[in-house]
Amino acid sequence: MKKNKGLAVLITIIILAVGVSAFRVHKAWAAEGMEGGSPAPAGTSVLKDIPGFDFSFKNKKKPGTNHPYIACLHITGTIQPAGETYNQDWLLDTIDDLENDKNNLAIALYVDSPGGTVYESDEAYLRLLKYGESKPVYAYFASLAASGGYYIACSSKYIMANRNCWTGSIGVIGGQFVDLTALMDKYGIKSKTIHSGRNKTMGSYSEPFTKEQEEIMQAMCDECYEQFTDIVAKSRKLPIGTVRKLADGRVYTARQAKENKLIDEIGSWNDLLDVIAAKEFEDVYYEVVDYTYEQEKSFYKYLTGLADKLGKSRAEGTAALPSAVQKIIEPEISYPAYLYRP
Repeated sequence: MKKNKGLAVLITIIILAVGVSAFRVHKAWAAEGMEGGSPAPAGTSVLKDIPGFDFSFKNKKKPGTNHPYIACLHITGTIQPAGETYNQDWLLDTIDDLENDKNNLAIALYVDSPGGTVYESDEAYLRLLKYGESKPVYAYFASLAASGGYYIACSSKYIMANRNCWTGSIGVIGGQFVDLTALMDKYGIKSKTIHSGRNKTMGSYSEPFTKEQEEIMQAMCDECYEQFTDIVAKSRKLPIGTVRKLADGRVYTARQAKENKLIDEIGSWNDLLDVIAAKEFEDVYYEVVDYTYEQEKSFYKYLTGLADKLGKSRAEGTAALPSAVQKIIEPEISYPAYLYRP
């Protein structure tokens, strides 16, 4: 009964919001003398005025520019297949477009990320490396360029960091496992998974994590670590032994990173643009065009957002658990990961 009442309230709110929006749009058209069957302005929607909702398609390809330009390509937020501020398909498609655009001169990465998944980090790195065969890639580190964020920037020929940036965190998280068997025994909770192969269910919260399984996961983690450190050594022209001494997972300040040759210089975004101009395009006129991913809002997400505001839970099965436990049971990203977790 409560669920039906909540649904009715939600539908009522939507109807009212759409009605108010339609009235606003009609009123705006009337003010512009557009009544009497005149067509609505291009792109206008009666739903666009609903608070917190937007039907616009922000991620369509930017119109080409008739002038030479440098692309400021943002690597923002957690690196993963798809999120609010990062989307792998969008990033790769954008790099494709830039590489094929004769007016595009270079990419200047703007990195503000704690890192993310191994797969996506490496895929982005390799794609930028290929782009770099024909056009230069530079990188700027904002407040945080850690782990996978640093990994991707290794595709660039020059790195500048803000003086307040934290960077580095060269390391790998191979996985996080929680063993609840003692707690389940205490409260008489039984769980059984039918499987073949003794390590098929390793990492399950309902089975002990064995020494053999720990060694299996550690070997996989170490392989990712070797890949990361090899890339840093090649990119920064440092001995692999030096890199592995630096790569204990810690973050470095911009000053420390420069002292250890993990970056080239400390400065502002405009300082980096000056460096690019001096090194690559002296006496060449060009623009700087911003490329930032913005997640499109769907009607479904708008509805679920309203539901949240009404106090409804998006994950009823774990709603009563502390947030720290929820993150262990339902991790935000898949592992292994080049990720900085403070």
